Amino acid sequence: MPDKFSDLNDAFDVEAEIVRKEPEKKQIKKPSDKEDVTKDYEYTRGNLYSIIEKGQEALDCALELAQDGGQPRQYEVVGQLIKNVADATDKLIDLQKKLKELDADQKGPTNVTNNAMFFGSTAELSKMIKAQSKNLKEDK
Repeated sequence: MPDKFSDLNDAFDVEAEIVRKEPEKKQIKKPSDKEDVTKDYEYTRGNLYSIIEKGQEALDCALELAQDGGQPRQYEVVGQLIKNVADATDKLIDLQKKLKELDADQKGPTNVTNNAMFFGSTAELSKMIKAQSKNLKEDK
């Protein structure tokens, strides 16, 4: 198959070599580790703080311009900035809730009985154990 750059290759005395590079596949690992979750939380929290602070600065400047100019469009932009900053603040609170839910999921059961006492006869205990084992077999 003729190459459209063959004349240039001949002029510069170069051999044409076509190298096709496959795009690299990035592996995304699941945040299974407590450290990964903490790292992601801190990163997201930092980004949200930065967004909120920059939004506040932009809001202050836009409000000043709107007050100086008095244009309705400028006030509309101020209103949108207020909404965006409020949304970012809500996301920060939602992030806190999600982290607490993750912590609660990782902790496991909250009610654990270590020392249970049975008051009754050995016959009643035997019947209770047989009933429990029968229920376990039926559930499988």
